Order: sequence, then structure tokens, then C-alpha cells
Amino acid sequence: MAFDTLTFELSTGSHETTHDLTDRCAAFLDDVAAGRDGLLNVFVPHATAGIAVIETGGGSDVDLLAALRQLLPADDRWQHRHGSPGHGRDHVLPGLVAPHATLPVIGGRLALGTWQSVVLVDTNGDNPRRTVRLSFLG
Repeated sequence: MAFDTLTFELSTGSHETTHDLTDRCAAFLDDVAAGRDGLLNVFVPHATAGIAVIETGGGSDVDLLAALRQLLPADDRWQHRHGSPGHGRDHVLPGLVAPHATLPVIGGRLALGTWQSVVLVDTNGDNPRRTVRLSFLG
């Protein structure tokens, strides 16, 4: 068994967004998995972002953000009040969209379903810089 990890940063901008990480995950596995089976963990070490496995490009990513706006409105109901108005909802997000996903790797490749992608979900416009850690165990 080997353990490899990579950390990178990306900019998510000042508006809520999803950012597809699938290609970055695949490139990392090309470098470290060498045809092996194992697990890929994708982790975002932030209190206001999450990792989801969803379809992208067909509107599901937009639908996810719309659903989160309905579940977590950016208004003054939140006890956590620093930052922009409604920022407290961003701190609740990881309770619904976990800050990590552990995915199967078969033969050095992500074993995702046909329409699945790995995405960073970020509703926090106050912090446009995000760190992502990819770790392969196999």
C-alpha cells in the first residue's frame, strides 16, 4: 500500500458556484495510482465549502445551488453573523454537503458512474481562494 497526497488552490470567485474537480482528480491518479486499485479522498479544509458527486453540464449543478439557496437563504436568520449578510448559511453548508468524498479507484482510474463528476461546492463569496487536498491510498 502507498499513500500519496497533493494540495492545490483554486479561485471560486465572489459568487456561489460549483467547480468541477474531476479532471484534476484524474490527472492526480495518472501520476500516483499507476493502474492500482484503492481509494481517492477529496477534501476541502474550509468551514464554508463542500465536495459533491453530481452530474454537471446537464443543469444538476445549477439545480444544486438553487436548492441550497432555498434551504439556506442568505438572510439575517443565522447566529453566525460576521462577513457579508447571510454568511452564517455558508457555515451550515458543510452539514449538508460534506467537505470530503472518498471514491473508489479501479485500475488507476476513478470508478464514477456515467454522469458523475466530483465538484467543489462554494456558497461563500467572502473567500474566493480555496484549497483542495487529494489523497490516494492503494
